[in-house]
Amino acid sequence: MKQLKLFEMETLPKPVNVASVKQRSPFRYPGGKTWFVPYAVRWLKQFDDDITYIEPFAGGAIVGLTCAFEELADKVILAEKDDDIAAVWQAILGDDGKWLARHILHFELTRENVAKTLSRGGSSLREKAFITLLKNRLHHGGILAEGAGLIKNGENGKGLMSRWYPSTLSRRIENIITIKDKITFIHGDGFRIIEKYSRDENAVFFLDPPYVQAARRLYRHFDIDHERLFSLISQVKGDFLMTYDESEDVLELAERHDFEVEKVIMKTTLHYQKYELVIGRNLNWLREQLGDQ
Repeated sequence: MKQLKLFEMETLPKPVNVASVKQRSPFRYPGGKTWFVPYAVRWLKQFDDDITYIEPFAGGAIVGLTCAFEELADKVILAEKDDDIAAVWQAILGDDGKWLARHILHFELTRENVAKTLSRGGSSLREKAFITLLKNRLHHGGILAEGAGLIKNGENGKGLMSRWYPSTLSRRIENIITIKDKITFIHGDGFRIIEKYSRDENAVFFLDPPYVQAARRLYRHFDIDHERLFSLISQVKGDFLMTYDESEDVLELAERHDFEVEKVIMKTTLHYQKYELVIGRNLNWLREQLGDQ
């Protein structure tokens, strides 16, 4: 991962302070887009509020949730292929949301309890959802891919407790339940969702696919066809926005499809700064926003 040099950082707009962004997702998601929310909001405000917002690789879905809470679209469609992550969204947006919120609130967090719960596995959707959130919160970096392990020391030596905030998690889930009628969740392949809505002029797509460089260690479904994705999104009738890691392969794909690209600086969870790529058909709004900072 490329760390920016001091002279480069001094000439760039400051990265978004994620502490200033409303935290709406129950996930502590690796590669999450909390830092991108202010940019996404500005992009979405260009359109009438009767649009259909579609997020084919939802993950923690912070942008989609913000869109729903702030009523920036008439419909919000989230899609996720990963079975475990999908279970969380199905539980919250289905009939098990309140159970999940209560179970998180009353779960006695000890290393023994966590080990016992994880070894038991989930025999129902609600249990699978709870175990997924438990792993997500207590694994190193929130990673759900195979091989990830539980944190040991945690922040300030607090161990597991340093990453488990039951009241906060429960409240976020309860809040999502209040707007669940605005959201449609699809457990399935993001490519098929794009194909399904490609001819809808009122559909706008936000794509945050598994990144080229880091995806292998972060996600179960890391191996996607990026060339096909670029080709597919180039054919949609509505607008779209993509975020990617800074990669020559990605820049080449964007140039091949005549997409515009801007580099935006963000701060990682390890508190150093790096570029991410923002890709779309017209990024004048983004250039204006960066110029205002």
